[in-house]
Amino acid sequence: MKLKTRLIISFCIIIFVPVFLAGIVFLGFKNFQMKNLEQTYGLEETSDYNYLTNSLQLLNRFTKKDFEEIKKIARTDSEKFEDIKYLEALNNKLLEKYSYIIVRKDDVILFNGTGDDAKLSKNLPDYGEADENNSVYLDDDVQALVKQVDFQYKDGAKGSLFLVMTVQQILPEIKQMAIDLGVSIVLILCFTAAMMTVWIYQGIINPIKKLQVATQNIKEGNLDFTIDVDSKDEVGELCQNFEEMRQRLKDNAEEKLTNERENKVLISNISHDLKTPITAIKGYVEGIIDGVADTPEKMDRYIRTIYNKANEMTTLINELTTYSQIDTNRIPYNFNKINVAEYFGDCVEEIGLDLESKNIGLSYYNYADDDVVIIADPEQLSRVIHNIIGNSVKYLDKQRGFINIRIKDVGDFIQVEIEDNGKGIAAKDLPYIFDRFYRTDASRNSATGGSGIGLSIVKKIIEDHGGKIWATSKEETGTIMYFVIRKYQEGSNE
Repeated sequence: MKLKTRLIISFCIIIFVPVFLAGIVFLGFKNFQMKNLEQTYGLEETSDYNYLTNSLQLLNRFTKKDFEEIKKIARTDSEKFEDIKYLEALNNKLLEKYSYIIVRKDDVILFNGTGDDAKLSKNLPDYGEADENNSVYLDDDVQALVKQVDFQYKDGAKGSLFLVMTVQQILPEIKQMAIDLGVSIVLILCFTAAMMTVWIYQGIINPIKKLQVATQNIKEGNLDFTIDVDSKDEVGELCQNFEEMRQRLKDNAEEKLTNERENKVLISNISHDLKTPITAIKGYVEGIIDGVADTPEKMDRYIRTIYNKANEMTTLINELTTYSQIDTNRIPYNFNKINVAEYFGDCVEEIGLDLESKNIGLSYYNYADDDVVIIADPEQLSRVIHNIIGNSVKYLDKQRGFINIRIKDVGDFIQVEIEDNGKGIAAKDLPYIFDRFYRTDASRNSATGGSGIGLSIVKKIIEDHGGKIWATSKEETGTIMYFVIRKYQEGSNE
């Protein structure tokens, strides 16, 4: 979830959830209190929640039945209003409803339910001044709602009974409901805040903490960890980008270590392989200087041996140069259209002279048409052929070695096969022979020495030509190297 969406949802939750829950709580308390008022005070039709906000209306409803009864007694039996015991009993009943009575005879307060006749007596309405169906609200020292019933005593005196309801004494149920409602609203706000805190913490703070731990690990040089964040928002994308950066840093560090190891191996290989021809050259030169080559035949053999060893050194240096070009991906290519029959015919003629001097037989078979053309760099392709054949010659262990070169037309490609009858390659080693510095022969000597990068150079060149190389082999029988190069077709950019 996007951070913008999360903030919008958070805003809506903060606004609407408390309001919604508070409304539900208020309705619940209202219904509960209304039923409680009905049962406690005998109220009827209390479904109108105005009673909860209008204390005068509620107090007026509390004493409605009592007031009707008082009016009835005033009409039928007014003598009771001179009976102090009756008045005390009636007053005690009304006190439970936060009301009391005051009885006045002419201008004298006959009975005051509060025991204090000074507060309201001077503000009470006069006889006949108030309608018995209406109430009078007095706002003086004591705020009160007064209901008045006028009657006459038997002796002809004017009497008034006042049912007084004090506004200050709000019903305890209303007070409790207000407290409960306030507590509920506070709890709702706390619940909403807690819910939002957990949601935001899980969506934002947790990923940020993981990023903090990750940066500390990188600072300490530790790249062996992962950042596991499933969110799809901006923070999740940041964590994903950070994880990709960590993986790239780790890959670069591992690649750097691998390159350092490979360079050390290369230097070791080249150093070792240069020692052999240099030692031989020095030995033969010393022989010439010391006069050991005292005949023209010996002198010629010494010079040829020195020349051959120098060529070996040149080959090693050339491989080192090519390796550095491969490592920086800067092999120089000069692609041209090459006629397959002519090109491989010239290569075989050149290679044949060298193999003949080493008593190795060479057979060449071209099964492709004479007009087949490929796009290739002739120099680099020649390097491929010489490296493969040189590798074959190095591991020929038969008294009479042979190498077969076959050219085949396989659809859109030309397939070249170079077969030897050497010692072969074990099945476990075959998948790795094109890796840098991999050697099937663990022993190192002048006969099987080398930089260990010859076949990796071959693979790189063939792949840069858009082709593919592979090998099959059988131990003690020989090896066949295969590679394919795409044919040139009119109208093609290849």
